[in-house]
Amino acid sequence: MAEAADFQGTRPSPARRWLRRTASAVLGAPLLAGLLTVPAVAAPAAEPAKASTGSRTVDVSLNTLSPSVPSKDDTLTVSGTLTNKGKEAISDAEVDLRVGPRLTGRGEVDDAAKRSTYVPGVDPATVGDTYTLEIPRLARGISQDFTLTVPVDKLGLDDPGVYQLGVSVSGRTERAGEQVLGIKRTFLPWQPEASDSRTKLTFLWPLISSPHVTAETRSDVQQTPVFANDDLAKELAPGGRLEQMVSLGSRLPVTWVIDPDLLASVAAMAGKYEIASGDETVPGKNQAVAKQWLSALEKVVEDGKVIALPFADPDLASIAHRGKNVSGTLSHLQNASTVAATTVETILHVKPSTDFAWPVNGAVDSSIVDVATSAGAHNVIARSDSFRETSDLPYTPTAARPIGGGTTAVVADARLSTLFNGDMSRAGASTLAVQKFLAQTLALTEQAPDDERSIVVAPPRMPTAAQAQTMARALDALSGNRWTQPLDLVAASEAKPDPRATTKLPRRSAYPEKLRARELPTQAFQDIRTIQGSLDTFETILTQPDRVVTPFGNAVNRSMSTSWRDQPVEARQYRTTVHRYLKSLTSEVQLIKKSDVTLSGRSATIPVTVQNQLVQGVDRLVLRLTSDNIRLKFNDDGSRTELPISIAGGHSQSVKFDTTTSANGRAQVTARLFTEDGTPYGEEMTFTVKVSEVTPTVLLVIAGGLLLLVLAGIRMYTHRKRAAAGDTANGDGDGPEQPSDPTPDTGPESGDPSETGEKVDR
Repeated sequence: MAEAADFQGTRPSPARRWLRRTASAVLGAPLLAGLLTVPAVAAPAAEPAKASTGSRTVDVSLNTLSPSVPSKDDTLTVSGTLTNKGKEAISDAEVDLRVGPRLTGRGEVDDAAKRSTYVPGVDPATVGDTYTLEIPRLARGISQDFTLTVPVDKLGLDDPGVYQLGVSVSGRTERAGEQVLGIKRTFLPWQPEASDSRTKLTFLWPLISSPHVTAETRSDVQQTPVFANDDLAKELAPGGRLEQMVSLGSRLPVTWVIDPDLLASVAAMAGKYEIASGDETVPGKNQAVAKQWLSALEKVVEDGKVIALPFADPDLASIAHRGKNVSGTLSHLQNASTVAATTVETILHVKPSTDFAWPVNGAVDSSIVDVATSAGAHNVIARSDSFRETSDLPYTPTAARPIGGGTTAVVADARLSTLFNGDMSRAGASTLAVQKFLAQTLALTEQAPDDERSIVVAPPRMPTAAQAQTMARALDALSGNRWTQPLDLVAASEAKPDPRATTKLPRRSAYPEKLRARELPTQAFQDIRTIQGSLDTFETILTQPDRVVTPFGNAVNRSMSTSWRDQPVEARQYRTTVHRYLKSLTSEVQLIKKSDVTLSGRSATIPVTVQNQLVQGVDRLVLRLTSDNIRLKFNDDGSRTELPISIAGGHSQSVKFDTTTSANGRAQVTARLFTEDGTPYGEEMTFTVKVSEVTPTVLLVIAGGLLLLVLAGIRMYTHRKRAAAGDTANGDGDGPEQPSDPTPDTGPESGDPSETGEKVDR
């Protein structure tokens, strides 16, 4: 741990003050440097001098510099951290501030930023002994915080401009005399009063995220959306990336560049939503976070300029280089542009501009511009490291460039746009980025103070929270408008172009190879075509197609998102999941498997059942039966017939086909569903029909059997009648005369009447 949190400056010894003044004044410093490093030469040969000497021994981090743009009456405070990376402890260390010289031009600012070691005769003198901080000992591997405070009027700042500012550490080691052991440089913009010439500055503030919503929805009336995960909620929560973007941007003069898919996703999260968890889903619980973020954003953009990118921020370069030759790709891009305006207007209640396209890193070529304009864009946001100047201009030209066909390239400044890349969570990196941004904008204004120019800054597409905070600090420092004034992107695109600036688009071969290697593959667009083909077929049979077309259409757009560039595996999984879910829905309308059928006779009816397990009904379907035996005919039409199908949601329908046959045998019957335009739907089903005709001999045998049954019945009836007549003849004789029976049951054969009855029944 550090030996102390903070040291107060103490006055150095007279001998040391004399040595430092001499080293600063003598421009032939190499001689002095040689004297100071003589002990290092005497070090043992086995010990490398570089390990314990030199201006890289101590790492200097400048964590804060306040104010970033000082005025005459201010006091400059610089704080940071020293870390001894050498192999020996450092004694009698001093921390000094060095200011100057004044840098002229953006090139000198770049050169100064590249230097990482102390250069005698080039690095300026220290401010003075009064503002030196002494550290008695800095042990090996130990970090030590420091703070230097100097009145601005003691810095020796003269003419307005960019001054180099450095913090150096000098001291001794056991094997080396006093020398500079570490230095860190930054920049100090000096513009005490507002300038008459100001550069118009457009700063893009992107609200873009990777896709989070799947194509799946719950089978309910509300169509509850399903999210792949709950990561979006983390970005929206206080301190999250997107929350920081809205919170910080609310007080800055920026142009909001929004992906409508992000708005649609947050709006979906604000209601009932589900989160995928394996093969199941669980209810989402971050509705309050989503509502709060949307409410805050709606207030922020109420009076601001909003640029809406095509839905899901499609990768224009990938489409141009790998996808446009796959049928349907360009139509998807056009649809994404059309949906964009409606989405933003519905959710934020502002009318956005949809006239801008933003390729990755602003890298363009003629094919990318063609794709962008085909989707309706008239302005393409490029970047100066792609759209290079061909003439030797001594200044940075205005961003707007007419490139033909009514299209304008809005060329963002590459130096300013890339300053905030990298890890800005480290205080030292963030402070350096802010000061360099201020220095570059001031140097840019000084290039041609009499020419009013318009400059655009296009920062990282999805800034981290730390990057957003750094960008906000840089813009806050410009709030005094001393040498810049804010301008929105629409106005910047309409600014008068510089006639000397290049308007020639780069060749396709000039597209950066590193970016080309990260493009979506052609297979991605072929997968999308397959998904869209299945969706088109499915749509035609639905009674409520919007319930399916909207979520799947959005999923198709998300499959082309720029954010997939660094996630090829995840991109492929997303497309696979979309296709698999679509297939699961289409299979909900299917033929019920049928067992083989046996027909007896020359005609019969065959039932085939179609099941619809969807929530909504289906119609405009046709069920077609085809036989491979021409002797088996359907509805007297031939060996093929079809009937229309219409089924309510959650129901089945049995369709009956009349058949006729002219011979015995087997027939293979194929049943399949088709759409009205003849497109096959689902899998076909086959079953066997066995025909067994009844012959004349069999009919004769059946007729003979029936005749015998009739004769037996007559005989039984006759026997019963005779028995009844016999009973009457054996009565008291007073009754009426009974007709004679040819076989009276009298005499000894008659026996007991009950016995007679038994004989009759048998």
